[in-house]
Amino acid sequence: MSNSYDAFYIGGKWAKPASSSRFHLINAATEEEIGSVPEASNADIDRAVAAARHAFDHSGWAALPAADRAAALKRFVAALSKRSPDLARAVSSQNGMPIGLSQMLEGQFSIGLVDYYAGLATSVQAEEKRPSQMGTETIVTRRPIGVVAAIVPWNFPVTLALSKIAPALAAGCTVVVKPSPGTILDSYVMAEAAQEAQIPAGVINWVAADRDVGAYLVAHPGVDKVAFTGSTAAGKLIARTCGELLRPVTLELGGKSAAIILDDADLNAVMQGLPMASLLNNGQACYNGTRVLAPESRYAEVVEALAGLASSLVVGDPLDPATHVGPMASSAHRDRVESYIAKGKTEARLVAGGGRPKGQARGWFVQPTVFADVDNSAVIAQEEIFGPVLSVIKYKDDADAVRIANDSAFGLGGSVWTSSRERGLSVAKGVFTGTIGINGYLPSIGSPFGGVRGSGLGRELGPEAIDGYLQYKSTYVFG
Repeated sequence: MSNSYDAFYIGGKWAKPASSSRFHLINAATEEEIGSVPEASNADIDRAVAAARHAFDHSGWAALPAADRAAALKRFVAALSKRSPDLARAVSSQNGMPIGLSQMLEGQFSIGLVDYYAGLATSVQAEEKRPSQMGTETIVTRRPIGVVAAIVPWNFPVTLALSKIAPALAAGCTVVVKPSPGTILDSYVMAEAAQEAQIPAGVINWVAADRDVGAYLVAHPGVDKVAFTGSTAAGKLIARTCGELLRPVTLELGGKSAAIILDDADLNAVMQGLPMASLLNNGQACYNGTRVLAPESRYAEVVEALAGLASSLVVGDPLDPATHVGPMASSAHRDRVESYIAKGKTEARLVAGGGRPKGQARGWFVQPTVFADVDNSAVIAQEEIFGPVLSVIKYKDDADAVRIANDSAFGLGGSVWTSSRERGLSVAKGVFTGTIGINGYLPSIGSPFGGVRGSGLGRELGPEAIDGYLQYKSTYVFG
């Protein structure tokens, strides 16, 4: 796989950029350049949107029988599957995701997601008849919404791109994808797969751009819907633009989820599951349960177990299968995480980590860090750190745990750990969040994923995602 590219994927072809500006991709573990790609200007966005608009209006893709769109997605699945190792390695090399995780999520889960929507595409009814209270009947028609601007972050670049592309294509939409400047190489692998799969020209287009050019895409008059995953701050700006334009938007934003350990929990089992629920992807996952709520009666025991867990995790080369925690995705992001750790040292008691790992002379590494005696009002308990930093918060009883979990500006994920399924479900029911797990946490392809409050608007995954890419029309028939 070449790591240097000189074109964008626009209109089913490799298109030369309008300027000479380039992004330089850096290996998060070595700080060495591993590739470079063109940086899009507004003119490149214009071309990509025009290609997507032409494909939507004139290629026949939107009007294609659902079975034919499903077949195209199946070809895409086959082409992506051949490139699964390349996708995983590209992601791990760029953002530091441990290779075992990138193989599972970026190289397999993401492709399964496309396969799921290929299977679901034929279930969408283009038209149905409903009884009418006033006339003879109502004919409800569903049509694809149009051109979608898909804006993807750096933490799960493959999965989060395909979670927009797959339902949009299943619905009959066309897409312009803007990957993050930090993780772009994987988008070229996906584009090569789309070309091999003979996805019609202009149905998917990839253009890498910075934030300003991304804002130009969001406001572009040729765009009909925006699908964004990223920070809450950026999401608010996008929401403002889309609100002014009355443009549909899906926002999957930040989180500060609670992992509630009940007093009957098996701590050994909890420590086995928490790395996936609270420290996934070096702590760089929006739904991570970084507020760990522990009962008063077992608080010291939980703190000790978490400190031991953090200290036992192998920090190192993300391409080494033995690594549990890789580097932060960029130097600037490591600085941000370290600033929160410094703040935490003034607000709480540090019991594990708190610095940079020894023996790592290069790379943007941070030790897995645990703070105890954290008040839920503390900065480290309220703001999204997006790194391997846990805050352990004490609670009195189940009702108090739910109250603390809900005392947040966010509401994306969460987990409840208990030996009683019924009790776990009861506690989970009281937590105001878009998703929550019992004795574990990992999103399911077939179920809606998204947040409440500052964690976003709309849902991805599940059949509900397709609905976000459809327009509805009711025709009232009186005779």
